[in-house]
Amino acid sequence: MKNLLIILFIILLSSYSQKVYSVKYSNQSDIKVYVVDYENLSDLKVFKVDYPNQINGNKGLWNFVDYPNQSDKKIYFVDYPNQSDLKIFLVKYKNQSGWRNTSK
Repeated sequence: MKNLLIILFIILLSSYSQKVYSVKYSNQSDIKVYVVDYENLSDLKVFKVDYPNQINGNKGLWNFVDYPNQSDKKIYFVDYPNQSDLKIFLVKYKNQSGWRNTSK
């Protein structure tokens, strides 16, 4: 029972991670991401921040780190939408970021 609670706690913490590292191969990734051209096709609207201290929860603010061990999630950018786990749209302003499809 304790192990189950610990695993659940770790999963909940990792769902709030926004420090990401882009990997070269899909088998190294935690999440496969596709960048869509239109906001209404996305699951998440993402704004790239410059520093990790600008991240507040799981609200679409991503900080790309230089090394995989610094990241909370490793992502791989796919070529087609049907290959992805998550579809994102890159926004110009911080206040536009956030989830469109919260089931992801």
